[in-house]
Amino acid sequence: MTSPDTGTDRMLTRIGGLLRKAESTDNEHEAEAFLAAAQRLATRSSIDLTVARAHVAGRERRSTPTQRVIPIGAPGKKGLRTYVQLFVAIASANDVRCDVARTSTQVYAFGFDSDIDTCEALYTSLLVQMVRASDHYIKSGQYRTATVDKIVVEKKWGRQVQRRVQAPVAPVTARLNFQMAFAARIGRRLAEVRSEVESEAVARSATAAESAEGTALALRDKELELTDFYARSSEARGTWRGPQASAGHSVAARQAGDRAGRAARLGTAPELGAARGQLTEGQG
Repeated sequence: MTSPDTGTDRMLTRIGGLLRKAESTDNEHEAEAFLAAAQRLATRSSIDLTVARAHVAGRERRSTPTQRVIPIGAPGKKGLRTYVQLFVAIASANDVRCDVARTSTQVYAFGFDSDIDTCEALYTSLLVQMVRASDHYIKSGQYRTATVDKIVVEKKWGRQVQRRVQAPVAPVTARLNFQMAFAARIGRRLAEVRSEVESEAVARSATAAESAEGTALALRDKELELTDFYARSSEARGTWRGPQASAGHSVAARQAGDRAGRAARLGTAPELGAARGQLTEGQG
């Protein structure tokens, strides 16, 4: 029998191969296919681990949920909320719950080790892609032709009056809107892959010795175990509401970010298992 650690290592190696293929191709459609395959493999592996976990003998060592701290960036660094948004979107598609520090400098990830490993691998690669794409958008100057809706407070006849105006888009506002849309699109793409893989797993088990009900039950058991662990371990006192474009909403920047998220391919990302994906370059 293969040990859980060996199986996890093999799974991460296969995901790493797909990520490297995504990095090496200039074809956006091929890159998207490799990214989807990486997420598909990760989700399928998680399902297999769950089914095995549901049938493991009581005397065998059983994988249990754990908590891990994911560094996001240094205090005071601009754009950390969109970095967090990206990680949370990836985590949502991989059975990982998240609490976020008030400063957005780190995320507390709750889940099974293999699922958290998958999240970190995808996050490290996609973060590089998101920052690079937003840098290119800002440097291209495309944002200069766009405007944002802003609320201006004026004093008239002795009282304050709010008025909506169109204002030029500042670079920091354009970058924030771009990255918010990018992260949201990545989350939707990965969620779609997850849903497809789970449906395939249940359908596949119906034609095998294992029943579809057994696979669905194993998935439900995993969800309940993680929910219980999170309830016992989380110290969160509120709900993270994600980044807010307080400086204004730029439709053009969000459309550009969404397009980049749709065509996202992994750039020069570190190997799996490397550092947590913090970036040091600024976001001005």
